[in-house]
Amino acid sequence: MSLHGAAIRLLSLLCAAAVLINSATAESLLRRGDFVAIAGDSITEQRLYSVFIEDYLLMCQPEADLRASQFGWKEETSSQFADRVANDVLRFRPNVVATCFGMNNGPFGPTAPEDAQSYREAQRSIITQMKKAGVRVIVVGSPGSLDVERAFGGDRPRALIYNQTLARLRDIARDVAAEQGVLFADLDDPMIEFVAKAKARFGKDYWLCGDGGHPDRSGHLVMAYVFLKALGCDGNLGTIRVDLAADKAQAGSGHKVVSCANGRVEIESTRYPFCFYGDPARFETTRGVPQVIPFNEELNRLELVVSGLGQAKARVTWGGDSREFSAARLGQGINLAAEFLDNPFCEPFRTVEERISSKQWGEMSRVKEQMHTLGLLQVYAPQEHEALERLAGALVKQCQIDRQMPAKHVIPVRHVIRIEAIRE
Repeated sequence: MSLHGAAIRLLSLLCAAAVLINSATAESLLRRGDFVAIAGDSITEQRLYSVFIEDYLLMCQPEADLRASQFGWKEETSSQFADRVANDVLRFRPNVVATCFGMNNGPFGPTAPEDAQSYREAQRSIITQMKKAGVRVIVVGSPGSLDVERAFGGDRPRALIYNQTLARLRDIARDVAAEQGVLFADLDDPMIEFVAKAKARFGKDYWLCGDGGHPDRSGHLVMAYVFLKALGCDGNLGTIRVDLAADKAQAGSGHKVVSCANGRVEIESTRYPFCFYGDPARFETTRGVPQVIPFNEELNRLELVVSGLGQAKARVTWGGDSREFSAARLGQGINLAAEFLDNPFCEPFRTVEERISSKQWGEMSRVKEQMHTLGLLQVYAPQEHEALERLAGALVKQCQIDRQMPAKHVIPVRHVIRIEAIRE
């Protein structure tokens, strides 16, 4: 195994260990039609890992008809979220909730006992309220970590101290999740491991967080990876089988064979692979992430299996890219999503992602400016309770409509795979 392969394997084991899942999660915890709420502080409000999660749920389709919304609030602590979760999140009746709090719960220095206890009590309160509201799946995410080279204006000793605080809060979140019988996702260890390995691969200027505290796109994709693994997503996006000798092809769920002749297979797909963009050596992009963590291996497998080649090699062309593989390798199956990062789904995927990002931007104002205000008015104008409830109900319905909009852009993609035998 190469050094790179060993590094990916090690990080895979670390990430698997970081996600505490009970025995019931051998299969996806998601169900058809689930609504997933993604809640957190300003890191969530960046609308990056929340967009990546919604990308995956909507286009990669671990289950059918999934929808998601983000409920991030800048500078929020777990205690502040505990005070607003009932009005601002649970009114929307999510089936699944993933939280990510803790970055603002410490004093940006050593942990004080009262801060640790406040964090513990708030996490318990949040979980209790969610259970009472009927949330079926709860994932408690830990805080991530600071980029020690960039945080606090480059004050590395201070950043290291605060990362110790964040690690302690992570441990508290893990303990509360175990105590309450819900899922826990450790974001701290995988993010630290990721940036160390990314720097080794791409150079010392590959940062975790451009400003020291808020991850860039690469770090957010690592966060999405951890949450999706916690939800039990297995990464099987379908298999396309081609028998060259018989001139036949078949495809799995989400894919339909339109035609097959002389090694040319046309497929229509409603299930997309996850797509990556940008310069892989830049932390502001996602293209380098699957070179460092096993995202494609564990979450993004669209397989092509080819038989009937005999002893020949073959050239596989998908979109504008071609690669050569041995007959043995193709017989075992290749992961198209990993082998062809530039593929026919890149532009359709980008179009849907833009719609998701725009929708999540709108959710910020609907929750922070509208639903939250209605909640405050319930306190200050209780005599208007019935009218305020009608307004809140109308807002919930409008948000339900908004959540459906990105799905309209997940249109069937027709693409062609060409397989040409190469005789030696």
